[in-house]
Amino acid sequence: MEVNKVAIGSDHAGFDLKEKVKEHLKNNKIEFEDFGPFSDDRADYPDYAHPVASAVENNNVDLGILICGSGNGINMTANKHQGIRSALCWQEDITEMARLHNDANIIALPARYMKEQEALNCVDIFLNTEFEGGRHAARVEKISC
Repeated sequence: MEVNKVAIGSDHAGFDLKEKVKEHLKNNKIEFEDFGPFSDDRADYPDYAHPVASAVENNNVDLGILICGSGNGINMTANKHQGIRSALCWQEDITEMARLHNDANIIALPARYMKEQEALNCVDIFLNTEFEGGRHAARVEKISC
């Protein structure tokens, strides 16, 4: 799957990392739609997770990137959408497996628990790893209710 466009969103705790990820995407010529927030003022993660998840679910973008302090709240919110498989990723190998075996279509990053370069490495792996399919496909099909 060639990634042409991604959706991105965060809360206030993830804002600074979101801006770094956007810069990284620009430098790699990957188009993105930023669903906010647009400052580091207090922001509630569901207000940004739902639009990102909807954009992925409706195929308006190829994949999504969500960022909050722990990664948990924004990840839980995204996973309320039937067509979403959001994975909380904080290490490169976990990120690779989320794409290879789980066909994750959103990555959730914990801004307070990652160094910037670790997060950018995870983003690159997420965007460049293909779903392995095979024996994993039947399992992935069982995820949605």
